Amino acid sequence: MTKDTEQQAPKIEFPCANYPIKIIGDSCDTFVEIVLDVVKRHAPEVDADSIQRRDSTNGRFLSVQVHIHAQCIEQLEDINRDLRETGIVRMVL
Repeated sequence: MTKDTEQQAPKIEFPCANYPIKIIGDSCDTFVEIVLDVVKRHAPEVDADSIQRRDSTNGRFLSVQVHIHAQCIEQLEDINRDLRETGIVRMVL
């Protein structure tokens, strides 16, 4: 690819209000609670009532979307790392 046709990740300007994070993982009774606890460690402003939850067709997986006030790339990396360390999170988008 040439320099002109290479796709680059979108640039995020920080702070970024209402930054969406989608978390996909193994469906279990405590998934939302665990995800919320982890995200709130790094973004305490998250409102539990604003979480969007969606079960997969077969019920094996669950996706949760939260919106945070992102302060910096390090905050997003820390959230990603801590979510993956739970052992029930498969993907963070």
